[in-house]
Amino acid sequence: MIHPSAIISPGAQLDSSVEVGPFSVIDGQVSLGPGCRVGPHVYLTGRTAIGPDNVFHANCVIGDAPQDVKYKDEPTGVRIGAHNLFREGVTVHRSAKPGEETVIGSHNFLMANSHAGHNVRMGDRVIMANGALLGGHVDVEDGVFVSGNCLVHQFARIGTLALMRGGSATSLDVPPFTVVHGVNILCGLNTVGLRRAGFSDAERLELKRLYQKLFRADLILSQAVAEARKEFVSVSATRLLDFIAASKRGVCRHRGQAGGESDPGID
Repeated sequence: MIHPSAIISPGAQLDSSVEVGPFSVIDGQVSLGPGCRVGPHVYLTGRTAIGPDNVFHANCVIGDAPQDVKYKDEPTGVRIGAHNLFREGVTVHRSAKPGEETVIGSHNFLMANSHAGHNVRMGDRVIMANGALLGGHVDVEDGVFVSGNCLVHQFARIGTLALMRGGSATSLDVPPFTVVHGVNILCGLNTVGLRRAGFSDAERLELKRLYQKLFRADLILSQAVAEARKEFVSVSATRLLDFIAASKRGVCRHRGQAGGESDPGID
């Protein structure tokens, strides 16, 4: 189950069912749960706790030091749930301060050369396509799809079931259920994602009406949120409104809206 060329620290804790490929290195204070498979040339380090049935393809680096000039080699960690797939060259950095963690949930798919910076908190069923980059302290909620070569600025939040189109970027919070195009621009709801997640026609229609109220009407966003709370009371609507109200960085806006850019070529 462990290739002879692999280097396993005596302090590492591996379940008896773990498979480790050639030339991989697993440092001390790394723990691997049942059913994990570590491919060739993988480096697992730091205080990294990895749950069951995770798969690491070639050249992944998980738990290495954060890219933070203030970091002073303190003992910090990464916590990973279950059933995640890390493709070739994925990097996940440990947290920047003691007592903190970088957290990857369960059933996530991180494609080749994607990156999760220090103190990222990722939920479940997230997909990060090739080359997608999450800066430090980014929060990614459940069911998010980050397309290829997308950039997410540090401390930004991405709400549940949001989608970032390929090559897009955000330095602001991305509201739940929405689609980002370009830089900090919304272009509607993630209707395909909502349908796949089991949202009914009525639920999708309500969110569409709420989106129009928040991002297409000629209202200041705080005013639109206050008015919308009187009209939209479902769980999903409340989640969207609460996310916006809690934003510290500000949220992405619809193209052409105040604070957003005009992009008439996109429907």
